[in-house]
Amino acid sequence: MENKMQTKHLDFYYGKKQVLKNVSLDMKERQITALIGPSGCGKTTLLRLLNRMNDVIPEIRLDGDVLLDGENIYAAGVDVVEVRKRVGMVFQQPNPFPKTVFENIAFGPRMMGQKNRLYLEEIVERSLKVAAIWDEVKDNLDKSGLALSGGQQQRLCIARTLAIEPEVILMDEPCSALDPISTLKIEELMQDLKKQYTIVIVTHNMQQAARVSDRTGFLLLGELVEYSETSEIFGRPRDQRTEDYITGRFG
Repeated sequence: MENKMQTKHLDFYYGKKQVLKNVSLDMKERQITALIGPSGCGKTTLLRLLNRMNDVIPEIRLDGDVLLDGENIYAAGVDVVEVRKRVGMVFQQPNPFPKTVFENIAFGPRMMGQKNRLYLEEIVERSLKVAAIWDEVKDNLDKSGLALSGGQQQRLCIARTLAIEPEVILMDEPCSALDPISTLKIEELMQDLKKQYTIVIVTHNMQQAARVSDRTGFLLLGELVEYSETSEIFGRPRDQRTEDYITGRFG
């Protein structure tokens, strides 16, 4: 598998506080990479660095490289909007816009200049189908996205991300606010999506990481302790700290 994204010797600081320490991580194309670790270990910070969402935070500093197809996304002159188009984000809490289902999906393409109604209808239908929610909402595209259930809202947000045709999808604990049935649907969706997209997921749920991911990285106090195929991490961890975490001895 080719590397779709990489971090190389990544150090990250909020002010004087170092949050990530020398993190080097390869994210393979069309695989699911899971990031696990206790709260405060740097998982979400690392995820947000992959599409420059931390740029808006004052007094931050980054040393090292974040590569997308071999190009450093933090290099001078890089178009941040283009980065965020190629690397989409799905958040922990479903966050539909206070708009109709249709306008939630059409929003991104409209912002990028797409005005053709027929083409927008094609994008909306295709995105909702790929996100496995079309059959549930196709007769209610003019209803508010906020009227959907929590699980439906999260799939709507995934469809909204897909509408801008990303190459990588970042997911920050996408199932933490969902019931088990909705969680199962999202996990099944991830397995379908990885046929076309590279996915990086942050999760506190060890069972979820073991079920859905191809590779898993364990972070502790800003350090990438271990990174390997998921079967190795959960079956034969090399570092005692990894074994202690996944067996529930701490965290």
